[in-house]
Amino acid sequence: MSSYHTPVMLKECIEGLNIRPDGTYVDVTFGGGGHSRAIMKKLGKNGRLLAFDQDADSQKNLVDDDRFEFIDQNFRYLKNFCRLHNAIPVNGILADLGVSSYQFDQAERGFSIRFDAELDMRMNQTGSLTAKEVVNTYTEADLHRIFGIYGEIQNAKSLAKTIVTARLNAPINTVADLKNAIAGLIPRGKENKYLAQVFQALRIEVNQELEVLKDFLIQSAEVLVSGGRLVVMSYHSLEDRLVKNFIAKGKFSGEVEKDFYGNDQKPFDAVSRGAITASDEEIENNNRARSAKLRIAVKK
Repeated sequence: MSSYHTPVMLKECIEGLNIRPDGTYVDVTFGGGGHSRAIMKKLGKNGRLLAFDQDADSQKNLVDDDRFEFIDQNFRYLKNFCRLHNAIPVNGILADLGVSSYQFDQAERGFSIRFDAELDMRMNQTGSLTAKEVVNTYTEADLHRIFGIYGEIQNAKSLAKTIVTARLNAPINTVADLKNAIAGLIPRGKENKYLAQVFQALRIEVNQELEVLKDFLIQSAEVLVSGGRLVVMSYHSLEDRLVKNFIAKGKFSGEVEKDFYGNDQKPFDAVSRGAITASDEEIENNNRARSAKLRIAVKK
């Protein structure tokens, strides 16, 4: 497991779940199983843990325990599969969003700017849409949109135009092809940051990450018991904003709605004031913790 992914803010996540030994919990991003194993240690003989992961590689890390059930699915189907496993309501849900260290380190998956590989970026390896298809078939307007919104890239319009022009000469199939095609646009001294933003935008599009997160958050409110905990860790501002707004307002934009008596119509109350961040010591030992923001909420 340790080679797969070192769990970020493990202690804070487990404390945030406020685990009852006889409760039912869901880890919607199983990955290397680090968070799941820590949850299992807190469960008694009548406790249950359901774990979701759509990445086939994560199944190498399964927990051999009768209280553990693995669901080979995207967590946007949380409610359906909790119902199928007769697990509604649940006492706590944990989501550690983003790409695992293991996925970044698998060169052939195409997630990392460090390796040359096919532009893939699918978290579910049976999915049909790849980054290569996005780069080679999307219109200039669509590329402008995803680089601007998902990558928060300032010269997104020029970037889209450059890619569309470059692919007229030859398809952009690999990480190296893409780097070469856009080399003239990358700000000097900020190469890694810029390329990381480009790759983030493509990855979000390929995996529909923001739409998946919205679906999951809405369903989490529907499957949690009153008093149950939602613990979500995100790694970029787009995800964190959605989580923050949903906890604060019960929606992703606009103001919180009120009922006839003026009471807030929202399913959660925040447990932590603002986002929890990793300690300097953890960041020193695990660079991935640097950008992590943890939010904890309780179902009303």
